[in-house]
Amino acid sequence: MSDAVEVDQDGPVLVITINRPDQRNAVNGAVSRGIAEALDLLDADPDLRAGVLHGAGGTFCAGMDLKAFAAGEPVRDDVRGFAGLVERPPASPLIAAVEGWALGGGFEVVLSCDLVVAARTARFGLPEVKRGLAARGGGVFRLPRRMPYGIAMELIMTGAALEAPRAADFGLVNRLVEEGEALAAAVELAREVAANAPMSVRASKQVASASLDWPVEECFARQREYLEPVFASSDAAEGVAAFREHRDPVWKDR
Repeated sequence: MSDAVEVDQDGPVLVITINRPDQRNAVNGAVSRGIAEALDLLDADPDLRAGVLHGAGGTFCAGMDLKAFAAGEPVRDDVRGFAGLVERPPASPLIAAVEGWALGGGFEVVLSCDLVVAARTARFGLPEVKRGLAARGGGVFRLPRRMPYGIAMELIMTGAALEAPRAADFGLVNRLVEEGEALAAAVELAREVAANAPMSVRASKQVASASLDWPVEECFARQREYLEPVFASSDAAEGVAAFREHRDPVWKDR
């Protein structure tokens, strides 16, 4: 793993840290490669069931490292895209733990995660239009799917910042915590997710993501390929047995 990205295992949770605090955790090639490698590990290791992504030093991520980009350094991973994430998020659940700023590509990284825990002092923004650019890391199509359309378009077209309490009001932030507590709260939430059947969680995530553009009349038919294997799994029987026997289930399927 790159020095720009640190990875630690906390039980079933993989904690991924962007570790460039002197550059406000701006994304260069090393960050993209490091996150991509971490997500490959998250998806491949059967002992890992959820991931948490955060930034060192009180800032989540200030977006693309413009100096690296100007110098001609590739700042995206060939498979997962910018920040090793935005074009191919992991199959496993991923939670963003946000302190400080999540700007531009940093906000797009947040939008690529499934859940968001943020400090009350955190701020989000897509300032690309102020610089003659556009949010091409998924921001312009993911944000309107995560927030009311009018609010999302205001942020996209003005480049204005969004404070975490208001983001929570619009449903973008799942849990709002005091400054300095985002990582611990995100790990706690990840443990809640990880306690459930991994196969069920992954399949449910796939349907939730893929079905955004499915015609309503096709949804039941198209979800079968994802969900029928869940009902046929040994974990489905284990879940029922554990409920009847008043014990914690022991999951085996991935």
